Amino acid sequence: MRERSSTLDSLPILILFPHSRCNCRCVMCDIWKVTDTEEISVEQLERHADDIEALGVQWVVLSGGEPLMHSDLFRLTKGLRRMEIRTSLLTTGLLLEKHAEQIVNGVDDVIVSLDGPPEVHDRVRRVPNAFAILRQGVQALHSKRGAYPVTGRCTVQRANHAHLNVTIDTARELGLQSVSFLAADVTSQAFNRPGGWPGERRDEVGLTTAEVEALDSEVETLIRDYGGSIEAGFVRESPAKLRRIVASFRAQIGLAEPVAPRCNAPWTSAVIETDGTLRPCFFHEPIGNVREQGLSGALNSNEAIAFRNGLDVATNSTCQHCTCSLYWQG
Repeated sequence: MRERSSTLDSLPILILFPHSRCNCRCVMCDIWKVTDTEEISVEQLERHADDIEALGVQWVVLSGGEPLMHSDLFRLTKGLRRMEIRTSLLTTGLLLEKHAEQIVNGVDDVIVSLDGPPEVHDRVRRVPNAFAILRQGVQALHSKRGAYPVTGRCTVQRANHAHLNVTIDTARELGLQSVSFLAADVTSQAFNRPGGWPGERRDEVGLTTAEVEALDSEVETLIRDYGGSIEAGFVRESPAKLRRIVASFRAQIGLAEPVAPRCNAPWTSAVIETDGTLRPCFFHEPIGNVREQGLSGALNSNEAIAFRNGLDVATNSTCQHCTCSLYWQG
C-alpha cells in the first residue's frame, strides 16, 4: 500500500448532494424512490466555509439527487464562487431550460446525463420526452452563452450497451463539448440501495455473457471508427479505459477477476450527503458527519483516519468493483 498521510490538510475536490430527491426514475438508480425532501441549506454550507478555505478546496461538484430541485441552489453556488472555487453541476437536464440564466451566471460548467439516442434515453430515464426536454435545456444554455461548457456522461448498462457509437453522434448533435462513459454500478449500496440489489435487479441492469461480447464489439468499433474523437478529447476515455468498462461487466458475472482502478479519491476528495453524512467516495461507508463534527473534524475523525490507514485500493473489495474512480493529480 502506498504511503500516504493519515491526516488530511488539503481536499482538492468536494462533492455535495444539495437535494435528496430526483426528477427521473432511471433503471440503474433508486434515488428517485426517496420520499423525504432534505437539502443542504446555504446556512449549513456557510458553517463549513472556514474549513473549505483551510482545506484548499478547488472544485465543488453538485451531485445528488437532482441539484436543480434545491430551493436556493444559486445562493449556495454564489458563496462557493466568492471563494473562487470551480463549481460543476451534474444534472438530469430536465430543469436546465427553467434555470438557464442562473446556471450560466452561477455555475462554471454542466454535466448532463445522456443514456443514448432519444428513444433509448427516454426508456432509461422513464420520463416522457426526457430527451426532448434535455435538448431544449442545452439549447437554452447556449442561447444565453454560446460557448458555455456542457458535457455528457453515459452510464453503460443493458439498455444501451449496443448504442455507444450512436451516443457519441447524439452528443455532437446536442452540442455537447464531450461525452464520457462509465459502467453501471450493480454491486454497491450507493444511490439509495441499502443492503444492495437482489439478483433480479442486478440482472435488469447488468449484462449477460452474450451482451458482454456485444459490448466488447461495440467498444472495439468505437476505438476503430471514433479514434479521432478519442484523441481530440470529445470521447473522454482512452481505449484502455473503454476496455475496462467491458472488463468490469465480465467481472460482474464471474467471467473475470475484478481489478481495482487507479484511484486516490479517499485522500483527495469527499462526499457530503444532504444529512451531513461524509463519505470518502460514493461507494465506501461513512467516515463521519459534518453537521455534528464540522468538515475538518469529520474528515480527520478517528474513524476516517483508521479507514484511510487500512485501505489498500488494490485489494479492497469495494474498490475492486468500483465503476467511477478518481485519480487527482492536481
